[in-house]
Amino acid sequence: MQTSLTICVEDNPQAKEVLTDFQKIAELLKSLGIGFERWETEAPLSDTASPAEVQAAYKSSIDRIMQQGYKAFDVVSIHPSSPNIEEARKKFLGEHIHTEDEVRFFVDGSGMFYVHAVGKVFMLLCTKGDFINLPAGTTHWFDMGPKPFFKAIRVFNNPEGWVGKFTGSDISDKFPKYE
Repeated sequence: MQTSLTICVEDNPQAKEVLTDFQKIAELLKSLGIGFERWETEAPLSDTASPAEVQAAYKSSIDRIMQQGYKAFDVVSIHPSSPNIEEARKKFLGEHIHTEDEVRFFVDGSGMFYVHAVGKVFMLLCTKGDFINLPAGTTHWFDMGPKPFFKAIRVFNNPEGWVGKFTGSDISDKFPKYE
């Protein structure tokens, strides 16, 4: 699976452009104020790596991002047999914003961020190695898919973690889900 960015007009999900070149994707997202990088592991990781092993393998990258004023981070591991997975998926499918940055690094697996900005919806398929920083106030939603699999480092300004403010818009219902 490859990182990609699908760009659609907000009222026409069928009118789309697809980018797969990482540098072009990063440049376009930067023009929207969104940070997007590729991180490399500092040590080999097994498929069953524990959160402590993930933290150790990405220590310098985590230290670098934490120096930018973030207060907390964790490592989350989601797989198809995780408990309450359907409820967890639904939690993120509605369009929302945060009063703090949403920072994620995909250690493994994949997920789709949908950013609603400048009259368009940007569907960013994040895969292993992708780091995304959605600034506070960025209108978006996230889909982990019906059989989710990812390990991610999450970084927070707010030590309590993820707090979304839903917009009430139904736009996320009009775009294809991550299947």
